[in-house]
Amino acid sequence: MIVTSQLGKSYGDRTLFEDVSLKLNPGARYGLVGANGSGKSTLMRILSGDEPATEGSFSIPREARLGVLRQDHFLSDEECILDLAMRGDVVVWEALREQEAIEQGRGDPGRVAELEERIRSHDGYTLKARATAILEGLGIPLEAHERPLGTLSGGFKLRVLLAQVLIGGPDVLLLDEPTNHLDILSIRWLERFLSAHTGCVVVISHDQRFLENVATHILDVDYGTVILYTGSFAAFVVEKRAELERKKVEIERAEAEIAHKQAFVDRFRYKATKARQAQSRLKQIEKIEVAELPETSRRAPHFRFVQARPSGRDVLLAEGISKAYGDKRVLSKVGLLARRGERVAVIGPNGIGKSTLLRILAGRLAADAGDVAWGHEVRLGYFAQDHREVLDDPTATPLQILRAALPTEPESGVRGRLGRMLFSGDDVNKRVGSLSGGEAARLLFCRIMADEPNVLLLDEPTNHLDLESIEALAEGLSKYEGTTLFVSHDRWFVSRLATRILEVTPAGPNDFLGTYEEYLARCGDDHLDSNAVVLKAKKARAEGRVEGNGSGSGGASGGGGEVKGGAAAGGGAAGASTAGGLQGGSWEEQKRRRNRQKELPARRDKVIAAIDVAEGRKKEIEALYCSEGFFERTSKDALAALEKEQAGLDGQILALTEEWEAIEQEIAAIGEG
Repeated sequence: MIVTSQLGKSYGDRTLFEDVSLKLNPGARYGLVGANGSGKSTLMRILSGDEPATEGSFSIPREARLGVLRQDHFLSDEECILDLAMRGDVVVWEALREQEAIEQGRGDPGRVAELEERIRSHDGYTLKARATAILEGLGIPLEAHERPLGTLSGGFKLRVLLAQVLIGGPDVLLLDEPTNHLDILSIRWLERFLSAHTGCVVVISHDQRFLENVATHILDVDYGTVILYTGSFAAFVVEKRAELERKKVEIERAEAEIAHKQAFVDRFRYKATKARQAQSRLKQIEKIEVAELPETSRRAPHFRFVQARPSGRDVLLAEGISKAYGDKRVLSKVGLLARRGERVAVIGPNGIGKSTLLRILAGRLAADAGDVAWGHEVRLGYFAQDHREVLDDPTATPLQILRAALPTEPESGVRGRLGRMLFSGDDVNKRVGSLSGGEAARLLFCRIMADEPNVLLLDEPTNHLDLESIEALAEGLSKYEGTTLFVSHDRWFVSRLATRILEVTPAGPNDFLGTYEEYLARCGDDHLDSNAVVLKAKKARAEGRVEGNGSGSGGASGGGGEVKGGAAAGGGAAGASTAGGLQGGSWEEQKRRRNRQKELPARRDKVIAAIDVAEGRKKEIEALYCSEGFFERTSKDALAALEKEQAGLDGQILALTEEWEAIEQEIAAIGEG
């Protein structure tokens, strides 16, 4: 699908990569990884045609459809959100618009048949349903779909842009940081979508769990080239580490052999009886090649969080925290009692108030209602998502900022601290305003560590950090003996650290004592997984048919091309007869079909009702799991019974859904009475 030959890219004297020869195949999903500044995004821009290579070439089949997520792409704020998403399927969108123009008397009627065939062959009559499902999967609620794009925040606009890229089912998907501005639930949905995609996917992400769940191959930008690894992200990490160890062993073995032979030469070169052998050893030494260990572009900072003194046992008591911006309420009566040593992950959909909550707790923002009481000897360290909130002097340098925080420490010590956060040489004298996002994040952490706080408030700390820095940060925080409250969309990071989950929802907070995996098992978001999205879309189509009284037009909007071409095209009784398939067979056979036509809709409604009951009971069980003190007051036998019931409900829902699909297929075949 994508073939590169001796591809290279340089900027002046700096070479990002060279000699890149790859073949990227359909059905494979490639995670593109590397250190910040290694050339990942540059390679993506070359493959998308947005930037030329310095040397070499690449090819993509002329007929291949390309889908590229560009973070700086412009969308019209005035246009309807759903229309913008549907525009991503260019062939169908243009055909539908031309078809609409013909129906309004503004086009060539002679093109109707051609347009109909084009729409059918590209599954065009499901475009709206597909766009709706994708937007919902990405966390944009159904009630917002008909609104102008300008009603959304910047992060949600990028979700619409992502939906537009996904909707067309392109042969090649090039996605640069698609999880930026997505919450945890939307990332889970995107994983499932990409895993089902049949084309070639190349994706850049710093989210390790996302890469692990999506990638079938890894493209590693390092050592001045791009190396292809087959397998998951975890397999890549193991294989790369093993390769490095093998090279080290080979170098050590060669150096040991040289040392052994050199010792013989040094000992016997001046002895007449051994001179010839010594000369032979010298020639052997000259033939031994000692490979140089390649210089990696990956460097990891060193995070070490210490407390000047421990806090009291009860670190924080927050009660009834509420906040609104105009008419929009983002927090409603949020409460939390945090104790020393806990690592609390604050999660929830974007725009729900997670960052607002941390700013209120940090004293950076006033709540509309509620109280925040910090415990004995608490010393706060606050990492702001917008680094400018803390690093507010763009003319200051890292050296000046840290020297001000550590006035009694010698400059060598200050420089040493900065060096451990990868600021060396002239980097310490850069202006804050010119720092990259990753550099600013490392500087802010350096400043926090200098203060030696016993409570950390971290708002999206992994944003802008590369994978090595994220791993190092997680390692440092896992060894920290103080208390941590953090907001993050990185599920690997949350899973690695959290001992408690505070989910912020429109209905109020859900406080879960346990790891993120335990939270998913007990209070998981099954209503947003791919199967549930499909189920929801099918329910909407069924409701549309009922509201339309079984008419052809109602079937067309929900059922796709076949129904559109039948009942809707025929019109009147004759059209209905054709769609129902009643024109052939004996009188008895036609009677059986008519009876079946009457039975099937009623049976379908009963199955849908049974699914609703089962799903309702499943949600009741999940709510029980999430209720405060549930596991303390529930016996093991009762808990086992609930888990068994929950598993049975999953099987029941699956069986009922399959029965529903079978009924729908039969209705489509014989028509609906």
